[in-house]
Amino acid sequence: MILPGQTRQQALRHAVAILSEAGIDGAASDARFLLLHALGITQTDLVLYGNRVLNEEGAARFGEAVRRRLDGEPVARILGEWEFWGLPFVLNAATLVPRPDTETVVEAALALHPDRHRPLRLLDLGTGSGCILVSLLSEWGQAFGVGLDRSHEALACARTNARINGVGRRAAFLVGDWCSPFGKPFDVIVSNPPYIPSATIPTLADEVRLHDPHAALDGGEDGLLAYRWIVAEATGRVNGEHGRPALLGPDGALVLEVGYDQAEAVRRIGIDAGFSQASIRQDLAGHARVVTLSGPLSAGNGAES
Repeated sequence: MILPGQTRQQALRHAVAILSEAGIDGAASDARFLLLHALGITQTDLVLYGNRVLNEEGAARFGEAVRRRLDGEPVARILGEWEFWGLPFVLNAATLVPRPDTETVVEAALALHPDRHRPLRLLDLGTGSGCILVSLLSEWGQAFGVGLDRSHEALACARTNARINGVGRRAAFLVGDWCSPFGKPFDVIVSNPPYIPSATIPTLADEVRLHDPHAALDGGEDGLLAYRWIVAEATGRVNGEHGRPALLGPDGALVLEVGYDQAEAVRRIGIDAGFSQASIRQDLAGHARVVTLSGPLSAGNGAES
């Protein structure tokens, strides 16, 4: 497939042809990412020294990466890392690959507090790789954040990402689910929860269905199960009544990523729980991607906005 003795540029062109023939979208960029990773070089190295010849080890590593891509493994999984919010994030089998759409959550949260020096308390529910929390901590230099996840493996990844991005001293990562108790409420709660209806999961593309952690995808029968739990815990209202201390402070906000057709349903969940403000933010593709819920909470169970 990829032979020693080929130059870097020849090997790259060969890989692009192989991936294109297999019908893989983005074959050129995929092949370039895989080549740079396999050889441990930068894009500048490729441009300046593209005529350097691959040795047996380099050819073997690049060939194996191309083979894995042909088998349907996403590029980010092969690399074991991906960029989000301009920052590097390592990945493992328990974490989703950070997507550009999710940066809309970061944008919506930052818009709540333009003063980057406020000493905020942040909570990221289902933190996964920690990409949302770490990105926010990189912008809010005086904030402290807690990342919660049920997966020990995901939390190990998130801790690593906090450390390599210089915010490890301002982050804590804990094992737990949506209803874990905390002693003090938070100023901002963010989450990209599972939101795919259970019956839809078998129909997903192989790159998602076979390589993303199932627990990070399955949102229950209608895809909204996690939102109901999160809103109930944020407000302290279970079945419309105050049942436990609220995770969200009285002036706080809940920022949630949603599926392409779920924004209005999630907004309604928030309003029915007593949030007096609910806004929807679009991603770069124009899809309703983030719902922000804030207060003050209404005295009754279901104020309109």
